[in-house]
Amino acid sequence: MATEEVNKPPSLPSYPQMIVNAIEALNDKNGSNKTSISKYIESQYGDLPAGHTTLLSHHLNRMKETGELIFWKNNYMKADPNAPPRRGRGRPPKSKDPLPPGVVLSPARPRGRPPKDPNAPPKSPKPKVASGTGKPRGRPRKMARPAGGIGGSSTTTMVAAVRPRGRPPKVKASALTEANTGLGKVESEF
Repeated sequence: MATEEVNKPPSLPSYPQMIVNAIEALNDKNGSNKTSISKYIESQYGDLPAGHTTLLSHHLNRMKETGELIFWKNNYMKADPNAPPRRGRGRPPKSKDPLPPGVVLSPARPRGRPPKDPNAPPKSPKPKVASGTGKPRGRPRKMARPAGGIGGSSTTTMVAAVRPRGRPPKVKASALTEANTGLGKVESEF
């Protein structure tokens, strides 16, 4: 703040005073926007500091926050102490009906799940209902492989009975031609 006053020429009034003068002189019923305020100040006071637009924005925002100015639909206007507050767009708020005397409101219920009562007795676990079939629920357990193989004790039967997992390998072209030639001979014999 002190640097702003050092940079300003001594003939210029303070920015809040210039802003209020500009709004009064422009005298627009809907207020004045930042551009029109800036143009008015430039035309009236001429020699302004280099950061004029930044200073103007800063002081407009500060005056808006303190309540000296009202910002409405991108326009600034002087605050009228007798004017009712302006509403924005959308549905108006419901009016609150006064309660008759003697009525006491209960406190509002908090949101979410209520906390557990530490003094409450612990709940007993639910008794398990026996199902009629006697079979356990869910997927059956995997059976362990027998040590001797599936059908017998020899290793050759085990290899023939158990297929490897996954997709079977492609049959080679030479095996296909042998199978086709064998089929052709069989057909010709009939």
